[in-house]
Amino acid sequence: MAALLTLHYDVPGDDFTRAGEASSDVKKKLKALGVDPEAIRKVAIAMYEGEINMVIHAHGGTVTVTVEPDHIQMVLADTGPGIPNVELAMTEGYSTAPDEVRNLGFGAGMGLPNMKKYTDDIHIDTELGVGTTVYMTVQI
Repeated sequence: MAALLTLHYDVPGDDFTRAGEASSDVKKKLKALGVDPEAIRKVAIAMYEGEINMVIHAHGGTVTVTVEPDHIQMVLADTGPGIPNVELAMTEGYSTAPDEVRNLGFGAGMGLPNMKKYTDDIHIDTELGVGTTVYMTVQI
């Protein structure tokens, strides 16, 4: 079955003023489609966390959102440094964010844990020195 909607976004790196624009836009478009509010909430939270991670750690990236009749898939891809230890990075409170980012109120180590918490499925492909792609699905 064909996707109901496919959206593409560029997430600029090191720009905290624009971080969250993609998740905000997706939230508006899902509301206009009449998607269940709880599914919208989950998508918005997971995407926002992913966007912030790309801004902090990977100097930006891309997001592709595909809305299907029964689920929403988000693919967040970057060409950053990769994640050395995904299991450790999934630990609540673990952070490699620099102090200047933490002083801005980001980098508390909840990005990946929240992405997992607010999605029905998450898969992370990462290679050091090459980048990371995160696949997240929320059922509708």
